[in-house]
Amino acid sequence: MTTDSPNGDPQLLLDLLHYPMPFGKYKGQLIRTLPVAYLEWFAQKGFPPGKLGQLLQTMYEIRINGLDYLLTELEKRQGKR
Repeated sequence: MTTDSPNGDPQLLLDLLHYPMPFGKYKGQLIRTLPVAYLEWFAQKGFPPGKLGQLLQTMYEIRINGLDYLLTELEKRQGKR
């Protein structure tokens, strides 16, 4: 039996709460707070490989689909632990 989630990796959402941008104009800024125009630029030019690319692409999808509230709710739940 596999433990992979058919809907993606829920850990990515948790990582988005605390993962900073490691380079560029927004170095040090949390990925979840990056401007949508910056995420759109990556979507056009290509997301970097690896975990960073996954996080940026996930944040892009969250933003363009109006799902920012998911991270807000997740952050509230994390604070209650």
